[in-house]
Amino acid sequence: MKRVMGWGLAGAALAVLGTTMAPARVPARPAVREAFRDLNHNGRLDPYEDARLPLAKRVDDLVRRMTLAEKVGLMLHGTLPGAGGMVLGMGEGYDQAAAKALLERGVNSFITRLSADPATFAAQNNAVQKLAEATRLGIPVTISTDPRNHFQVVVGASSANRGFSQWPEPLGFAAIGDEKLVERFGQLAAAEYRAVGIHMALSPQADLYTEPRWPRGNATFGSDPAAVSRLAGAYVRGFQGSATGLTKGGVATVVKHWVGYGAEPEGFDGHNYYGRTGKLDDTSFALHVRAFNDALAAGSAGVMPTYIIPEGVTYQGLPLPRVGGGFNKPLIDGLLRRDHGFKGLVVSDWAITNDCPAACRAPTHDAPQGYAIAMPWGVEDLPESDRFALGANAGIDQFGGVNDPAPLMAAVKAGKVSPTRVDEAARRVLTLKFELGLFDNPYVDEQAAAKVVGNPATQAEADAAQRAAQVLLEARAGILPLAPTRRVWLSGVPADAARAAGLVPVDSLDQAEVALVRVQTPHEMVHPDHFFGSRQNEGRLDFRPGDPATETIARAAAKVPTIVAVDLDRPAVLTAIRGKAAALYGLFGASDAVLLDLVTGKAKPQGHLPFELPSSAAAVAAQHPAYPDDSADPLYRRGTGITGN
Repeated sequence: MKRVMGWGLAGAALAVLGTTMAPARVPARPAVREAFRDLNHNGRLDPYEDARLPLAKRVDDLVRRMTLAEKVGLMLHGTLPGAGGMVLGMGEGYDQAAAKALLERGVNSFITRLSADPATFAAQNNAVQKLAEATRLGIPVTISTDPRNHFQVVVGASSANRGFSQWPEPLGFAAIGDEKLVERFGQLAAAEYRAVGIHMALSPQADLYTEPRWPRGNATFGSDPAAVSRLAGAYVRGFQGSATGLTKGGVATVVKHWVGYGAEPEGFDGHNYYGRTGKLDDTSFALHVRAFNDALAAGSAGVMPTYIIPEGVTYQGLPLPRVGGGFNKPLIDGLLRRDHGFKGLVVSDWAITNDCPAACRAPTHDAPQGYAIAMPWGVEDLPESDRFALGANAGIDQFGGVNDPAPLMAAVKAGKVSPTRVDEAARRVLTLKFELGLFDNPYVDEQAAAKVVGNPATQAEADAAQRAAQVLLEARAGILPLAPTRRVWLSGVPADAARAAGLVPVDSLDQAEVALVRVQTPHEMVHPDHFFGSRQNEGRLDFRPGDPATETIARAAAKVPTIVAVDLDRPAVLTAIRGKAAALYGLFGASDAVLLDLVTGKAKPQGHLPFELPSSAAAVAAQHPAYPDDSADPLYRRGTGITGN
């Protein structure tokens, strides 16, 4: 048996296993001579290093070799630290010394928030794997990410798109409604992830979008439980590589947030203390659960519980505990594992075990929240180690955003978490690493990464999806398409993009034949002193007289026919601008080039609204946060869309 200490950091090819060559004496296993990774550096092939053995035997062998501290380390899903002290692990490289220290603590699952060119990204991840290979047992690193292939970027929810193909928002996929397209997206995005050394997608969001003011709805598949379920299932199949679970070359999905996250009064999000409670009842809760069915049926490798406390819900005749989803045993051990038969990894959302001091609960202008980030809802006053114990016993296998195993170890040593529960979680974490093939070769080809990520053929498919995902709501006769050389006044659209589309941008409305105005859905910064509140679109949805966008549209429409395109990251109230628009688009992740392709007729709109658009702010305020599409007299109903123009 040939011992291999490492596979190299670039262009390393995994040796073909199972090829019969000169005999060698290997007890209890076929006599073959082949390369193997000597992960524990003892000069012989141990069962967990032997790729010929069944996965369960490899896991059993490794668990027997691990110390309690190493098993506890597996239960953390930390953050790869950014070089130069970059907060939250952002930047273009990792702090390798800090990463080594985390690995030495036994932590070997991490989120990456790097924004680097593909070759650099791959090299950074390879370097981390090399550090992991040098640890006592050589356990490889699992690297996860928030979504990277869309437009909206919010810290803690999505990552900047640098080189990765750019697709419609998930709401845009919902506007198209095509499962095969979502599955194809998953396959292509997964290839990009694996090319740079990412193994886990902290997605999809199977949350049901029922409260129109909620800022996280842009990453969902809309408001219809059946459609959300279908498309989330397709997402899982695409990323993981099959309809029945994870394949070796796939990317593990973590479907989230179990369950009821979209039902937050006033849309105030559960990342914030003021948004910690959801308002549901048993009937609405069943709709939110229904949205997860197909993702679970497709064998999603992981599930992430919600932050919120789901008030108004009963399970087996008893009210759910008034604690967040990560501490809620009936939600995880009962509804998810027992009732839905889920056997995979349960990963908590980030920072649920952190302390939430005054700066977290009630920040002020003079004392803002800063980086005092914590979401321990319902257990704020428990000691930290007791939060870990409660979460582990509720069914959490990995605690997200945690780099220090000491509080969890303290809970184990105090008898608050049993060794059996630790072993159960450790086996799930290790099983996933083996399924991904990481023990046999965790390295990627750095030069090949630059060819896979941002491949022009992939982006061409993404552009086609963007064109298909947009919704035409109104169009007066004869306004579309805009003919070449039309003189157009622009707002919110770059002149260079219009010129590339064959139009003639002009500086004033007096010179124009038509106007094209692109605007965002209205929003407010209701909670500017909170970390997430200052980064999320909250508050009202309605265009009002005096708003800059409303006045721009009115001024243009008074002079020339005006085409209006609204980026619908939330369901805007368009009542004040509807009558002024000669044509009205709802956009769900579109480049300026894609918008111009639509208005010039180079592409035809195919999308239909994935949620209703309310008619007034009063209707929004009166609807129930847990029920889909229930506002009075909506301006546009879900499914609206003019196609073929």
